[in-house]
Amino acid sequence: MSSPVPPSRVVSSPVVSTQWLADHLGSENLVILDATVFAMAPSTTETGALGPRYLSGREDYLTKGHIPGAVFADLFDVFSDPAGEFDFSRPNADLFEMAAASVGIDNGTTVIVYDAVVGQWAARIWWLFRAFGYDDVAVLDGGLSKWHAETRPFSTGAVRPRVVGGFTARPRPELWVDKSFVASIVAGVANAALVCSLPPAEFAGTAGARARSGHIPGSISLPAGTLVDPATNAFLRGDQLNAILSPAVSAAGSVASGHLVTYCGGGIAAAASALALIRAGNEHVSIYDGSLNEWAADAAAPLTAPGM
Repeated sequence: MSSPVPPSRVVSSPVVSTQWLADHLGSENLVILDATVFAMAPSTTETGALGPRYLSGREDYLTKGHIPGAVFADLFDVFSDPAGEFDFSRPNADLFEMAAASVGIDNGTTVIVYDAVVGQWAARIWWLFRAFGYDDVAVLDGGLSKWHAETRPFSTGAVRPRVVGGFTARPRPELWVDKSFVASIVAGVANAALVCSLPPAEFAGTAGARARSGHIPGSISLPAGTLVDPATNAFLRGDQLNAILSPAVSAAGSVASGHLVTYCGGGIAAAASALALIRAGNEHVSIYDGSLNEWAADAAAPLTAPGM
């Protein structure tokens, strides 16, 4: 059975404004996803084990409110592989097809995704759709924070997803790289540049909860948190964005392929950097999904920690 031909895209950009979404609320075949996850400060339990590092945003979605009609997208157990070795491991095509259908998305849906923080969780969902061959999806500029600041309508309680026949994935494996490919970049064999999306202190090796600190040798620092306006959570654009991206863009220009590989701790902030790079016109971008969760777990994998 042949795959259905995808309809024309409704969104032509990977980011849409709050005004665009307000104008399209209630539109047929539009699904809004709340992808909020909260990062927690590292803690130690009574047994000495490291406590939970992340908290699902589902409770806030239910009780504090969400954009009208938004369905909660569970990045823990639905839009990730719960059997994966690391937090938020990407699902395979079968799991992703089930995840998309479970929130009311088929191949004729326009998807707008947001979160209540700085957009990296929304960017992760956006990247997953992109990597599974679906482009009629965009991240809401400024997310829930900007929506609330503009006193736009919101709702509480769960929204039941619409029932759809299914979603067909068309994987784009080139949007991911694995540890061996990253090792080949470090060795100078693969023609690509590494972009680290961690906060500056983690890049420098002076902070972080992993047993080994620092960044992969040769990486350019592009902290995901610097890609938004701290006052509004809106994505930077124009000269402001270009100034922050310039080291990564220069790195892309220094390799013949123009290939940029983003990574972070677990492939989440890396999606925010990938979104920014693509918005700036850098199309040859991939994510190292295992990121430092995988790399730092290998004692033989080199790390640079100039701040130590």
